Amino acid sequence: MMPSSHSTFPNQVFVALGSNLENPLSQIRRGIMLLAGLEDSRLIKRSSLYRTAPVGYANQPDFINAVVQLETRLTPHQLLDALLEIEHSCGRVRTFPNAPRILDLDILLFNNVQHSDIRLVLPHPRMHERSFVLQPLLEIAADCVIPGQGPAAGFFAVCSEQSLECIASS
Repeated sequence: MMPSSHSTFPNQVFVALGSNLENPLSQIRRGIMLLAGLEDSRLIKRSSLYRTAPVGYANQPDFINAVVQLETRLTPHQLLDALLEIEHSCGRVRTFPNAPRILDLDILLFNNVQHSDIRLVLPHPRMHERSFVLQPLLEIAADCVIPGQGPAAGFFAVCSEQSLECIASS
């Protein structure tokens, strides 16, 4: 029997993108393009692009951030490996936590999965504290719920004092 041309993508995933080195706007656009071409996956939505102040290590350039929604057949760890490969192919070098970076890709949500191991924590453990994640996420999924936490919109008000500027529509 031939496989159906209308194959299903059972997993709904949200991925955050960030960059503050080597023309960050271009890096984010490139990252979105690479995610759109990810094997066994399909890009569903992408947010606008946002300029944000760094969090954690403050002595670095502002970031450009976005969030995309994917449908995928990949498992969470397969997706993580694919995202790490995309980062590496774009020149990402990990020097220290919150360091400047060419491209950062983080799995925010994978269905309603709650998972924690040495490599991956789902949902992303700090997403509810970061306006640069919540604003673009809410733009493409207004009624998004963070498993084990609650509606994402409820957290945005708590971190709304964080610097955030929409610079380009999706």
